[in-house]
Amino acid sequence: MPKLLALTGSPSAHSRTAVVADHVLRHLTHSHSGFETAHLAVRELPAADLLAARRGEPEIRRALEAVAAADGLVIATPVYKASYTGLLKAFLDLLPQDGLAGKTILPLATGGSLAHVLAIDYALRPVLAALGARHVTAGRFVLDSSVERGSGADRLRFEAEFDLLQAVDEFADALRAADPAALTVTP
Repeated sequence: MPKLLALTGSPSAHSRTAVVADHVLRHLTHSHSGFETAHLAVRELPAADLLAARRGEPEIRRALEAVAAADGLVIATPVYKASYTGLLKAFLDLLPQDGLAGKTILPLATGGSLAHVLAIDYALRPVLAALGARHVTAGRFVLDSSVERGSGADRLRFEAEFDLLQAVDEFADALRAADPAALTVTP
């Protein structure tokens, strides 16, 4: 069973980025049987250990082990100042040079303006490739205004959800192609 990890780099406790990542994981769980999913919010790691690159500290070590054990990652970040967050960068810097080797990655970004849509391709994708990702699928940018916050039920507007789920389906197909044993699993 392929293991998927959503890694979110938002510093906010009420993150639209986390809402999008959780939406992706729910879709993968319900529409694509055979995936084991988990979500790691980098903001929940001990800040002092993260910034001091203390890889041996228990929570940091467990987070790095979760990345190493994953077959695929959904890496999601808000875009601040035309790039992914420093929080995500601090975590990615802890990975070994080949820390994403053999992995399929779905990059996602959220932001307040379409002016930041290229942050995935110009800021995030090169770092993921430098860390040895086997395949970085076509990423998606979701406008903050497309994430509707409600009392107990956050959701995406239809257009954003349709586009996002198309990317998720392509990601699931790429994961299955990378793992011949997963080809027997039907969506």
